[in-house]
Amino acid sequence: MFNEIYDVVVVGAGHAGSEAAAAAANMGSKTLLVTMNLQNIAQMSCNPAMGGIAKGQIVREIDALGGYSGIVSDTSAIQFKMLNKSKGPAMWSPRVQSDRMRFAEDWRLLLEKTPNLDFYQEMVSGLLIENNRVIGVKTSLGIEVKAKSVVLTNGTFLNGLIHIGDKNFGGGRAGERAATGITEQLVNLGFDSGRMKTGTPPRVDGRSLDYSKMTEQPGDENPQKFSYLDITKPLTEQRSCYMTYTSPEVHDLLREGFERSPMFNGRIKSLGPRYCPSIEDKINRFADKDRHQLFVEPEGWNTVEVYVNGFSTSLPEDVQFRALRSVAGFENVKFFRPGYAIEYDYFPPTQLQHTLETKLIEGLYFAGQINGTTGYEEAASQGLIAGINASLKVQEKDPFTLSRSEAYIGVLIDDLITKGTEEPYRMFTSRAEYRTLLRQDNADFRLTPKGYNVGLASEKRLKRMEEKQQASDAFVQFFKDTSVKPEEINPILEANNSSLMKQSDKMFKIFARPNITIGDMRRVESVNNYIVDHKLDDEVIEQTEIQVKYSGYIEKEKNNADKLSRLENIKIPKDFDYSKLKSMSMEAREKLSKIQPVTISQASRISGVSPSDVSVLLVYMGR
Repeated sequence: MFNEIYDVVVVGAGHAGSEAAAAAANMGSKTLLVTMNLQNIAQMSCNPAMGGIAKGQIVREIDALGGYSGIVSDTSAIQFKMLNKSKGPAMWSPRVQSDRMRFAEDWRLLLEKTPNLDFYQEMVSGLLIENNRVIGVKTSLGIEVKAKSVVLTNGTFLNGLIHIGDKNFGGGRAGERAATGITEQLVNLGFDSGRMKTGTPPRVDGRSLDYSKMTEQPGDENPQKFSYLDITKPLTEQRSCYMTYTSPEVHDLLREGFERSPMFNGRIKSLGPRYCPSIEDKINRFADKDRHQLFVEPEGWNTVEVYVNGFSTSLPEDVQFRALRSVAGFENVKFFRPGYAIEYDYFPPTQLQHTLETKLIEGLYFAGQINGTTGYEEAASQGLIAGINASLKVQEKDPFTLSRSEAYIGVLIDDLITKGTEEPYRMFTSRAEYRTLLRQDNADFRLTPKGYNVGLASEKRLKRMEEKQQASDAFVQFFKDTSVKPEEINPILEANNSSLMKQSDKMFKIFARPNITIGDMRRVESVNNYIVDHKLDDEVIEQTEIQVKYSGYIEKEKNNADKLSRLENIKIPKDFDYSKLKSMSMEAREKLSKIQPVTISQASRISGVSPSDVSVLLVYMGR
């Protein structure tokens, strides 16, 4: 196998690496996935869950493009919840609790069934570079594997250092060694690197917990699923999570260990995730709060192992144990393993193009935590885009990118390469200007045709999406075309404290009222008959309701997105010399020269580039 030249070599088999390898191989590229331990493919290193606020939208987008994360999330789910249901549909975010072991197993089995994909277990210690182009990788045993493109998805393994109290040791994850060699080589090649930190909570024995002292958190009564394909089914049985709280006593016990904490005594100097702080960080930053929520999450259908979400820590193990035993329901807790913090190398993502190919080395792509992100979903989406583009480059086809108005994935990548990040980047709905367009329910409408065009999404997937879209559009048109008489609709309006009708009117107007639901409209005979006659499923009905109720907001946002796309269409020549624009601020010239934006729109989003600087650029471009 080492005598042949691979189209794509993917280094690392976490969420980013798995999606990258699957995408490249499914697009017809001969692909090799190299990882330090084949038993840990797609390992859930932290919490046993997929999705959540904005992250659920990303998983839906991955699925719509033809990736595997949505499918595996469905097949390994033990609970499903649609978060933010009390808010508008732009905020609805699907989330599943996963069976950790089944998740990794399902991913591996899917990858093994993928044609064009080979596997190899060993540490990659360096890259083979020739004339500023990657031509392969070198392993720790000295084996050289030739490749036309390489995707690095090293996660937390690059010079990883694990901290538990005053102890620290090399490692990329608990029980696994760190990866060495790559950072040093990339720095010598001219790349900037930095250090980041993340952490994880203790895992405990569920048999030692008293759930009667906690609040049960069941899944949705009518659970949905992630994948738009019908090969997966919604859950018919679910496992509950539980919620409990810390207390002043718990906080006092934790404070006793602060002087031994690597976070406070200076041993950890790198920045951790702002939106997922350790328990000691929460106590320190929010000293006025006398309690914090802890979510008690089962690790699977059959295992007794439990994840203590909200108790991430790098404090000494004895301090962790004493403090956790003071939490309601944890009085007799037994540890499987303590929590820890981990520091690792990353490369500021402003060194990348929108395709995730590096600017310095042709054919080399970065995806996942190596780019400064945190979260399985953020990593998986980058892996998918990097895998697609590595394959397209080898096939000498046009690159594939997504704009901010097309996908959360587009927002994520544009944020990274335009603004960079100095702390682990996490996606939120607030980061997307066009979140009304980028809903979880319409990801297939937005992205499946694009996935099909690059050769990733199947024709069957595209046809299913088109049928759903046609059915939804037809149902919306039915409401626009069909009138209803006052005597038929007024009892429904009265029951909902909505103003009554005096004459017949189109049902679209009635349905658009904020307090009228599809359940109310189904009480109108013609509406119910339409649903029954056309055998409409829940997906089509929900899509129709959103299109009717939010039509004004959606139209307004589309117009705003169209305005932005005009700036997206104004390209900036490659290697443009900003130093000659003397009327532009010095900061703008420096930032633009460093990041080398591709379009005027991207240039306008760079920190330090003002509207007047953009005007100078537009004038120079003849606009």
